[in-house]
Amino acid sequence: MKAFVTGGTGFIGSHLVDRLLKNQNDEIRCLVRSSDKWLKDKDFIRIQGSLHDLTALREGMDGSDVVFHVAGIVKAPSQKIFHQANVAATENILRLAMKLKIPKLVVLSSLAACGPSFKQPLAEDDPMMPVTMYGESKKKMEEMIAEVADDSISVTVIRPPAVYGPREDQIFSVFQMASWRIFPIIDSGQNSRVSLIHVHDLVDGIILSAAENKPGVVTYFISSEELYTWEEIRQATGRVFGKKLHALKVSPRLVEVVGNIMETGASLIGRYPVINRDKARELGMQWTCSVDKAKATLGFRQKMDLDKGLAETIQWYKKHHWL
Repeated sequence: MKAFVTGGTGFIGSHLVDRLLKNQNDEIRCLVRSSDKWLKDKDFIRIQGSLHDLTALREGMDGSDVVFHVAGIVKAPSQKIFHQANVAATENILRLAMKLKIPKLVVLSSLAACGPSFKQPLAEDDPMMPVTMYGESKKKMEEMIAEVADDSISVTVIRPPAVYGPREDQIFSVFQMASWRIFPIIDSGQNSRVSLIHVHDLVDGIILSAAENKPGVVTYFISSEELYTWEEIRQATGRVFGKKLHALKVSPRLVEVVGNIMETGASLIGRYPVINRDKARELGMQWTCSVDKAKATLGFRQKMDLDKGLAETIQWYKKHHWL
């Protein structure tokens, strides 16, 4: 199999490339803008360029059996930047894939495109009601795909919830606080539930979806089968660290205030913070989704339980001196 991967140097993409490289018959091409990062010294074909470099995209995609479009941005100060990275770039790839007669395209979207859940986990056909600029850009990306793609190509859109695992550097801040015996919980943490997925399980779902060759566009949530409270996550993290973690309970309103302060302060030094207005708005809501469709159609199953997944993740952080 010949595969082209965008975002292969990032957190999720690098784990996908690692899995693809295990099959020595595969030829893996990866779009690289600057540093090879997590792909350093690995056996892949380097395609130098960006998501808006049509020459590089053509070089990487031409002759491929499948394109995995994993690249995108999760934080930015404006909707325009999100649109360029998550919508316009994806349109470049989709149109070129159709022109080059690529049979399969897998695109990474997000639960954020759908917005928070309320009484029950979201299903794929529920209305999309994003609450952040990032989520809005992913919604518009999905709408663009539905409008542009025709039956000459099979497109799978994957919507993961929050993803954790080795190399992750956003949720990492929670584990960093846990190493200090503090675990932040928004509101009480007792009732609000979240979907999570370990990166290895997500890669399983991505690989499974690549084998589906129905023409047109299909969408799947790839997530944990279990739903977790933040209290359960605190207890599991404490078991991995081998120490009691003190719950730091924070009101959603206070999180929004902190997000506003962080974003305003960061603008003065030209860096956009992890905790910003959009992220603060997300943290006070419930984010759950159903994987029934992926289980029934793709045969997807959650393999990594919470304790095992957290143990692997935290051990990696320690080994690489992040903790």
